[in-house]
Amino acid sequence: MTKRVCIIGAGPSGLAQLRAFQSAKAKGAEIPDIVCYEKQSDWGGLWNYSWRTGTDEYGNPCHASMYRYLWSNGPKEGLEFADYTFEEHFGKPIASYPPRSVLFDYIKGRVEKAGVRQWIRFDTIVRDVRTLPEGGFEVTARNEAEDSETRETFDHVVVASGHFSVPNVPEYPGFDTFNGRILHAHDFRDAREFIDKDILILGTSYSAEDIGSQCWKYGCRSVTVAHRTAPMGYKWPDNWQEVPRLERVEGRTAYFADGTSREVDAIILCTGYRHHFPFLPDDLRLKTANVLASDDLYKGVVWNGNPDIFYLGMQDQWYTFNMFDAQAWYVRDVIMGRIEVPDLASREADVKARKDAEAALEDDYACIDYQGAYTKELIDETDYPSFDIDASNRAFHEWKKHKKKDIMTFRNNGYTSPMTGTKAPPHHTPWKDALDDSLESYLQT
Repeated sequence: MTKRVCIIGAGPSGLAQLRAFQSAKAKGAEIPDIVCYEKQSDWGGLWNYSWRTGTDEYGNPCHASMYRYLWSNGPKEGLEFADYTFEEHFGKPIASYPPRSVLFDYIKGRVEKAGVRQWIRFDTIVRDVRTLPEGGFEVTARNEAEDSETRETFDHVVVASGHFSVPNVPEYPGFDTFNGRILHAHDFRDAREFIDKDILILGTSYSAEDIGSQCWKYGCRSVTVAHRTAPMGYKWPDNWQEVPRLERVEGRTAYFADGTSREVDAIILCTGYRHHFPFLPDDLRLKTANVLASDDLYKGVVWNGNPDIFYLGMQDQWYTFNMFDAQAWYVRDVIMGRIEVPDLASREADVKARKDAEAALEDDYACIDYQGAYTKELIDETDYPSFDIDASNRAFHEWKKHKKKDIMTFRNNGYTSPMTGTKAPPHHTPWKDALDDSLESYLQT
């Protein structure tokens, strides 16, 4: 096989693609020549924590959106690798909501075992991807550590750069004269910065609930969350308030649509992220909202405008790591000629059917089942190890119910692994009291 494949990004999606090719090679298949470009100095994507905000050490936009003390906000039983379980990695069952350092160690463990690091060029940012008249792509990349540029040709490009690193940043009247701190969740790093502070959070996303919870856990004075459509509606602590949308800020006073106001020390924008691919021209660039059925992607991964370029992990996500695996194995088999991509009309019909099905979903539970079925659909077409999707769905359903019961205690629950059938043990310390999020502390018994 003389094909060359470019993978952009060595986060969970890019690593899934590397593991997919390595798996085929381990079974005796001839695989393409693979080059993975990673702008950071280590793999793991967002799970590779950095203290930096704004720009990285080379002056490029900082990729990291990870913050200290983050714990998984969904059960590990819904994201476990089918070919590398938590029990295999840690040598024992662990609780269901690991902190960042534990998940990062788990992600690294699989790819270290697979031995794929030699395919990655670190500290290298992709500047430009262009189609060639004779087919294929020319990729321009800069190795920032060596201050050198390369231009290479590839038969296929896999975009695995994620979509949680370029913030969506709205502006409200009075921001320019606010006397406190304004930051986006992308630049949030340490909840201890807000001890004894009154914080205002804009948004009702996972970032809003979790960053607010972190600040509460580590001792902020109060949390106010402003919503544009509807409140999150969880059982919040006494010093937590949900209010309608922010209208303006004067000095340190925030005014809301219901006529109320509040003095705040900091405003944290949990207003989402943008799909942003500055290295791609218009004819290759994905433009989609954060939805379960992305625009213009056949089977959620093949770019309809040019089926030699693929996107991984671009959907809104209930499933994560094992869905990325399912996508990566599918893309691998397309590239290796094991799966045939249909004509454009069929690809467009596939996208429409998926979007119509998403539009008919009634609630979050239906969304979970929808994405579980999508993951199973891709797995059934490849040799990725099959697993009990229904068990994963059940873990997600239980998680939703536990959050509704008490948002500050849901991480104290445990679920059954769909891979091993083992019920997760309780963590040794309730989440709100576990102030040390290190790997060593978490793994204590």
